[in-house]
Amino acid sequence: QVQLVESGGGSVQAGGSQRLSCAASGYTVSSYCMGWFRQAPGKDREGVAAIDSDGSATYADSVKGRLTISKDHAKNTLYLQMNSLKPEDTAMYYCAAQSRQYCAQPLYARGWYLYWGQGTQVTVSS
Repeated sequence: QVQLVESGGGSVQAGGSQRLSCAASGYTVSSYCMGWFRQAPGKDREGVAAIDSDGSATYADSVKGRLTISKDHAKNTLYLQMNSLKPEDTAMYYCAAQSRQYCAQPLYARGWYLYWGQGTQVTVSS
């Protein structure tokens, strides 16, 4: 049984940094495409970053240069390092996993992601 468990959310001031973690069990993080999504109140869930099995990463335009997605194969964990945070980054953040080695397109089509974590809240205050 696959489980994805996010952690690392919390409150931070604008301009600050935070690192989210997504620990996987029953699933090998290094072998597949994984992504981070977020959902703000009253808005649709949107993809912000994805990473292939070979470490190739892609980012949504709104977060390029500020967020970095990575994997730790030894810890079987996915990360999202968030820097220069803005109030508009406030959202529930979810990690998600595909069953493909290379991310299917459209990259952030939710149907490609078979497994989802429960989410971790990030709140950025101005």
